[in-house]
Amino acid sequence: MSTNGLDLHRITPKSAKPKKNKMTKLIIQIPCYNEAETLPVTLADLPRQVEGFDRVEWLVIDDGSTDNTAQVARECGADHVVSHTKNQGLARAFMTGLDACLDLGADVIVNTDADNQYNAGDIPALVKPVLDRSADIVIGARPIGEVSHFSPVKKALQRLGSWVVRKTSSTAIPDAPSGFRAFSREAAMRLNVFNEYTYTLETIIQAGQKNMAITSVPVRVNRELRPSRLFRSIPSYIQRSIMTIVRIFVVYKPFRFFFIIGATLLALGTLIGLRFLWYYFTGDGAGHIQSLILAAVLLISGFQTVLVAFLADVLAANRKMLEDVKYQLRSGRSNGADKQPKDG
Repeated sequence: MSTNGLDLHRITPKSAKPKKNKMTKLIIQIPCYNEAETLPVTLADLPRQVEGFDRVEWLVIDDGSTDNTAQVARECGADHVVSHTKNQGLARAFMTGLDACLDLGADVIVNTDADNQYNAGDIPALVKPVLDRSADIVIGARPIGEVSHFSPVKKALQRLGSWVVRKTSSTAIPDAPSGFRAFSREAAMRLNVFNEYTYTLETIIQAGQKNMAITSVPVRVNRELRPSRLFRSIPSYIQRSIMTIVRIFVVYKPFRFFFIIGATLLALGTLIGLRFLWYYFTGDGAGHIQSLILAAVLLISGFQTVLVAFLADVLAANRKMLEDVKYQLRSGRSNGADKQPKDG
């Protein structure tokens, strides 16, 4: 039955298959953009056998590369290659990979970078909490202070980003920007990324808000094969990091974000208004009309911002409901469909 294009049979409980008692398939996904030179090194280090799994497969997401990344991936043994016709950014490539892994029947998904930044030998430790069912998401925590090719500014900004994520998500992840992570099938179905720049911070916040069990394990890093594409310059990285952090607060803590701004404006307007009244009742009000105007502007702006806080809170509730619907649709599709993404 279909209503307004929504396939209702996919979101009924009957469409869900019983949970498996044993996890059998691990898929390691690698988002790529023009990685023909570094990808062979990365794939050569990936394991073909991991304890606790019957099958280990590799999936490469070619995010509209202009070189022969997809061809190199196939030649180097990638089991699956999913391609974007146009570059859509790291976050979109990451989500394309998750959807493809779910369609392929992955029980656990590991995400790693194409530049071989992370030591693939730590994958068994990364997936162990998921196998033990003690965590839904596991983040590989790098020794940030010991990474020689990270500049002091990058280290400071990554620590700041991790702190913001911990405060926003009520989690204790020490290295939030790390892209080396493992997901249970259930966690992968619940994730949605709105930021086109990066998925790392947003997915942790979602995990915290959706009461997923999330933890971290220490991991090692390899030598740098190429400069980071997310860190092209210090000003650009600072600008993007600040915008990402602000957007996180707006999307995931909208009421608090706008209410604090509105309350601050109201408080300033009240103080300046009281100052004007003091001068007015002492006979010197004529010389402080500017204070009265400023107080009025601040009070009006503060009141409107508080109203925005309530509207944003309603929109946030609506977003959560849409995410639940998307989860049900994704669950029905991945459990009921037996299709695989096409290479190419």
